[in-house]
Amino acid sequence: MQTFTIHKAAVRSEHGLVAAQNRYAAEAGAAVLSRGGNAIDAAVVTSLVLSVVEPWLSGIGGGGFLVRADGKTGEVDTLDFNVKAALGVDPKNYPLARGQVGNWFNWPSVAGERNVKGYSSIAVPGAIAGYDAALRKYGTIAWADALQPVIEHAERGLQIDYYAALCISVDAGSLAEYPGSRELLLDDGRAPKASDASAPRYKPMPRKAKLLRRLAQAGARDFYEGEVAAMLAADLEAGGSAIRKRDLARFEPRWQPPLQGQYRGFEIKAVPHLSGGPSFVDAANRLSRSALKSTSSQAEAALAYATAIREAYEHRLTTLGHAALQDAGCTSHLSVVDRDGTMVALTNTLLSRFGSHVALPNAGFLMNNGMMWFDPRPNQPNSIAPGAQPLANMCPLVLFRDGKPTLAIGAAGGRTIFPTVLQLVSYLADFGMSLETAFHQPRIDASTPTIKVNARAAADVAATVGRKFPVEIVEDTLYPVNFSVPSAVMRAPEGGFVGMSHPSSPWSAVVPAAPRAGR
Repeated sequence: MQTFTIHKAAVRSEHGLVAAQNRYAAEAGAAVLSRGGNAIDAAVVTSLVLSVVEPWLSGIGGGGFLVRADGKTGEVDTLDFNVKAALGVDPKNYPLARGQVGNWFNWPSVAGERNVKGYSSIAVPGAIAGYDAALRKYGTIAWADALQPVIEHAERGLQIDYYAALCISVDAGSLAEYPGSRELLLDDGRAPKASDASAPRYKPMPRKAKLLRRLAQAGARDFYEGEVAAMLAADLEAGGSAIRKRDLARFEPRWQPPLQGQYRGFEIKAVPHLSGGPSFVDAANRLSRSALKSTSSQAEAALAYATAIREAYEHRLTTLGHAALQDAGCTSHLSVVDRDGTMVALTNTLLSRFGSHVALPNAGFLMNNGMMWFDPRPNQPNSIAPGAQPLANMCPLVLFRDGKPTLAIGAAGGRTIFPTVLQLVSYLADFGMSLETAFHQPRIDASTPTIKVNARAAADVAATVGRKFPVEIVEDTLYPVNFSVPSAVMRAPEGGFVGMSHPSSPWSAVVPAAPRAGR
């Protein structure tokens, strides 16, 4: 049980902010803003650097979504660059484990965990294509310039502090099964120890740095059609993956108009279709019809949240499909606002912690386990199919008020993402909390059959929610992760912008942009 109190203050700036799960990445993005770059420039750089400084969560071997809202015109665009199954995928290669049938909250596992770990779990990555598409349409910096900060971080390497050592040690046994992962992250096949003074403080990523330098010179499409693509395809085929050069060559991200909704004066702008956006809008609609009001107690609010989230999840899992496992998910979210008020919410993921656990031996970076997101049962809305895209949990949002982008928000944490974001939005809209207060407010998670209640919630929360649902009282610990990890930037009522990152994370941060010279 935790015996300490954690608090992070909100960060304010008139010149722009970057909120992310790692301060090195947030600093890299804020430096772009300080040099005159815009929100897309900063978001791409931040996400790329995250692939080195927290490689267990996201990376160029994964995929994601973003929402961009123009601070001057109000125009909103969304980009889907999530992973896809290979054309050669055969559903018969993912047989159900014996005796398991599953239901809408607990789907069956696959024999040998073929959809969860190893080369058979890997889907075609979309991150590089997504970052390139974002810069081409809305960026102001060159592709090679966007890559320079992550190249520098890759050459220096992952900092081995206690948190990195913890993250690696949790999965060290599985990572050791794959030569590329063992070389990238382990010390003689074992997890590094932050307490070992004789051990290196950083683990350089020379193969990844070399690949990134090639992409800086040849362009992003080289990842999908050129020299890098050939290397990736060779690594994947040698390991037993169904991905081939044609799968990489045919990958294209997709720009789409936003899914729109309303909640208590906020206009919701979300990624449509195969994201967490539709379920967030569904839950927000249900919550708006509930008895929740500004005078509701914490316990009454928690019951309203649990009911809306559970009903939205039942609809999601029975009509849209979802991942087969109760995995918390490991994802990176970042939120950016630039000096013009343009906002970007971007979420990238490898899915599970360390994704497939496979770092490609020649490419030198970790790959996703995107096949986990498909329903392994046949004839379901989200069943495994050649070339298909799975339904994802990621839920980046930009909310408008009075016709202006007001809040860019999202979170990491698999199924816990949209329940967290819904509660944070409600704290702002229903209870008039500041962003800082909202981020420190105890939450529940209703993404599993048993509702998790933060141990710091009011004494009657668990009892009230327990009248309708089974409950479990848990701590908001660093590990295991019981609640998702949000970050947000917001237009401040008094002017300028305010940002918050997850208070419980030792590395999350909001970094302000410096004023440009002469301004």
